[in-house]
Amino acid sequence: MMRLNNRRFIGLTCGLLVQVASFARAFVTPVPTRVGAASFTGTGFGISPLFASDSEDSTELPPIPTEWQGDVLQALRNVIDPDLNQDIVTLGFVKNLKLDDRDVSFDVELTTPACPVKEVFASDCERLVKDIAWTEKVSVTMTAQETAMDTETLGMTQVGAVIAVSSCKGGVGKSTTAVNLAFALQRLGATVGIFDADFYGPSLPTMVTPDNDVVRFVGRQVAPLQRNGVRLMSFGYVNEGSAVMRGPMITQLLDQFLSVTHWGSMDYLIIDMPPGTGDIQLTLTQRLNITAAVIVTTPQELSFADVVRGVEMFDSVNVPCVAVVENMAYYQVENNVDQEKLKEEFAEKLRAKGTLANGEADDMADELVQLVLENTPAEQQIRIFGPGHKTRLSEQWGIEHTYSMPLMDQIAANGDSGTPYVLDNPESTQTKTYLELAGTVVSEVAKSKYSKDSMRPEISFDDVAHKINVDDDFITPANLRRSCRCAACVEEMTGRQILMATDISEEIRPMKMYPTGQYALSVDWSDGHRSLYPYRQIQSLLAGETSPKKEMRI
Repeated sequence: MMRLNNRRFIGLTCGLLVQVASFARAFVTPVPTRVGAASFTGTGFGISPLFASDSEDSTELPPIPTEWQGDVLQALRNVIDPDLNQDIVTLGFVKNLKLDDRDVSFDVELTTPACPVKEVFASDCERLVKDIAWTEKVSVTMTAQETAMDTETLGMTQVGAVIAVSSCKGGVGKSTTAVNLAFALQRLGATVGIFDADFYGPSLPTMVTPDNDVVRFVGRQVAPLQRNGVRLMSFGYVNEGSAVMRGPMITQLLDQFLSVTHWGSMDYLIIDMPPGTGDIQLTLTQRLNITAAVIVTTPQELSFADVVRGVEMFDSVNVPCVAVVENMAYYQVENNVDQEKLKEEFAEKLRAKGTLANGEADDMADELVQLVLENTPAEQQIRIFGPGHKTRLSEQWGIEHTYSMPLMDQIAANGDSGTPYVLDNPESTQTKTYLELAGTVVSEVAKSKYSKDSMRPEISFDDVAHKINVDDDFITPANLRRSCRCAACVEEMTGRQILMATDISEEIRPMKMYPTGQYALSVDWSDGHRSLYPYRQIQSLLAGETSPKKEMRI
């Protein structure tokens, strides 16, 4: 047998490979292979580029089409917003689409900077546009819509959404929920503020100690205090103790706080509502366009009854309840098993039976201890106040998102110390629950804002035709004025009509029309009267109903 030395063997092998490569190139059409933004040509047989000709040029990219924007937008239509169930192109999220040579850049403008899927959006957009044959580099910038509110309240025009945290029952942990929700939203990337609307018993000064308690002014307005970037305002920060005042005085004080506080540009303002359904609650729903409400309760039946009243109040003013938090739902205890003691007791019992020797009894005791541990949960939830009412709330009111918070000494201790629980315990199970609640608020607010834009009718006054246009329909000013249901026009207790149709001239006209909250239209009439018309009442009038549904007395 002939033996070849290593050098000669390697030379023959390389020569043979070169001949095979040449043969392959002669009979096989090159196959372009896309790698990232560049293209390489291979032989189709997996021949290493080491043996390819140095003179070969990489395959040129296809020409840029005239309608390149259409190509990019068509690719981006595959990115679907999970909350709004539409693609980001249809929703108008794609902004500033530009092309520099073959480099594509654009912004994706989300509804909020706290969007939980923004990183997924960014990676999906980049991948889809890179897959277009003529592109090279892709730059995606994630932005958020400018915050703005349709309100005449000075200092609130740059607030994106107002979230009411309400219970209609005192002592259920509403302020604890409001504070931790605010700091959880901030952790998701949003700009947040908290307004303590409970003037009779302000909680915010105890629960959140500001970084600096020096009051600063922005022009003639007061800048809110801050803690870790979350903006804070409460009657308790400017006046020690609670307000000892009658209802009308409290309403005026609330108006002043809403007017003089300069919140600036902000994504979410959390309103810590006082208990009940009285003057302050109604004033807030009228002065502010409350976007959504979070209801706080406890498992007791008495608390549930008050929650129902609160849900009905928000339903009357067209504010959706997006989540329910059940505080003090259970007491969590750890099941600490003394394994050594349990093993000794098992072994002693087995030896006492006389069926096993000492060594065998110990082994069997080990197995029994492991069996006990496998069937014993590490923690046990003891429902001190009963099973709660989350299921009833979900079934009766369609509130899908419900959360249970345990009765915990640490949550109470953080509330008393001035440091929110979410800040002090960032990795705890309860903090994760607050973050889930914050994510729900972000998603539901986005859906609510889009649906409200389509639900609220377009109302304007046609001076020439002397009619009030409501979407594609209209109503005469005189008929709308005669339908006023205020206390001066209709007797509250009996429902007797005080205002007669003949008292209103056909020439009456609206001097000013503006939305009140999310649910009604305010009209200043030429006869000096001011009326408030819930949108439901206006729709009933358009439908020709002579006796509209009874609305909540405002």
